[in-house]
Parts: sequence; C-alpha cells; structure tokens
Amino acid sequence: MNGYPFRTVFFVSDSTGITAETFGHSLLAQFSDTRFQQVRMPFIDDVSKARECARQIQKVAHETGLRPIVFSSLVNPESVATLREARSCALFLDLFERFIGPIENELGQRSTHTIGRFHGVAESHDYKRRIEAINFAMTHDDGVSSPADLMHADVILVGVSRSGKTPTSLYLAMQFGVKTANYPLIPEDFERNKLPGELHEFRAKLFGLTISPDRLSLIRQERRPNSHYASLENCRYEIDAAQKLMHRENIRWLDSTTKSIEEISATIMQTVQIETAF
Repeated sequence: MNGYPFRTVFFVSDSTGITAETFGHSLLAQFSDTRFQQVRMPFIDDVSKARECARQIQKVAHETGLRPIVFSSLVNPESVATLREARSCALFLDLFERFIGPIENELGQRSTHTIGRFHGVAESHDYKRRIEAINFAMTHDDGVSSPADLMHADVILVGVSRSGKTPTSLYLAMQFGVKTANYPLIPEDFERNKLPGELHEFRAKLFGLTISPDRLSLIRQERRPNSHYASLENCRYEIDAAQKLMHRENIRWLDSTTKSIEEISATIMQTVQIETAF
C-alpha cells in the first residue's frame, strides 16, 4: 500500500448508492495520505439486508483492526436502526440524519422517508429530459448536425479531434439534461481561417475545449498508432491553430488537460449560463 494507512469504506443505500458515493468521494478526496478500499452495498431495502450489512462491517473491523467508515443514505428508520448495530466498531456518516432534520425545520414539514422518492417526483420531467439529452448528444456528435438541429442545442462544443468533446457532451446530458452538440475543428477550418459556416449564427452557444499537445498525441496514438494524425508535430500544429481560431472568433474555451470531466462540465454550465431545475 506504498506505506499509507489503509481504511475500508462502505457506501450503503436503499437505492443505487450514487448519492452516498458522490458525497463520500468528495470528502475522502481531501485525505490524500490515506488509501481507501471501497465496498458498495446498494439496494439495502429491508431489515434483513441491513442486518447482513452490519455483520460485514463488524467482520471487516475485526479482521483489519481498523474502524471502517460508513456513508449511509438509508431512509427506512428500521433499517437505519439495524445498521447501527455495528456503530461501536465503525464511523457512521448518515447523510439523511445530518441533512433531513434541518431541511424539515426550514420548510416546516416532515419528510416522507420514502425510498426512491426523488425518482417518483422527477421522472415525468427530469428523467425524460436527461434521456432526450443523451439521445441528442449521441446523434449530434462530431459535426453531425444541421442548422435546424443546432437551434435545439443548449451548448455546442468545438475543438480538435480527441480533446474531450464527446465524453463532456454525454456527461452534461446524463448529469444535467443539457442538450450538447459538438463540432471537431479540422485542418480545412484552419486553412480557411474561420469556423464552419453553420456555427456562426449560434455563436452564443459555442464553447471550446483544448488540450496539451503531449496529452493529445498519447490519446491519438491509442486510436491510430504511428500516424501523422497522432504525431506530436501535428498535434502541436492543430492545437495552436485551434486556439488562435477560438481567440480570433471570441469563443470561450478552457484547457481540459488537467481537469476532470466534472470540472469541465461545471465551468461550461457556469460560463454558458445554462440553468437546470427539478
């Protein structure tokens, strides 16, 4: 373990566990000197499953001699109480316990304590909006768009091939329901010294991605080994030309080299001022 202490982390949920994992990862990322082994325990939706989960937590504590860390988003009070049978040998971080109470006080009403309640409320609009956005991103990838299609896009990503446009488009769709089209900037655009004609009327929706030439070359080598397309010299040329084009056309852009897809997407949402609601 490279000399680092080692801790087991349980993510316990009565649904998919995404909420517990997302919150837990954000907190644990602040402790870079500790290594964590993750144990995902989704769909703990009755007391018997919660009891088995508690047994596993106790077993790990006994075997490792270290208290596991438990992130729980369980809603059912009986399941919560059963899971807490292992409280003496683990650190429990109950997301609902910490946050539901203050929200109840603020809103002046009791929560429903219903498993999967959010899906039930949001499915008619938020869930369907995300599915539509995913379909939009997949069918409007790599410049496969007409002006009529682009009218329905919330944002249009531009950049050289393999600069991160497609994964960012899909993340924006899945996480926020944002309809994203993307256009690769190609050598013909640099020779003409201007954007593809169909993009001009949608300038307000444009956002550029760039990347370091070294990183781009490595990515392209995996796709087309030893090709001119992947050569460092060509990558340097394309990146330089793309950045000059975006600067000249006054397109907002960022360097994706050292940023996570979450950071890239958050920056795009803020810069293009895309608002979402549920």
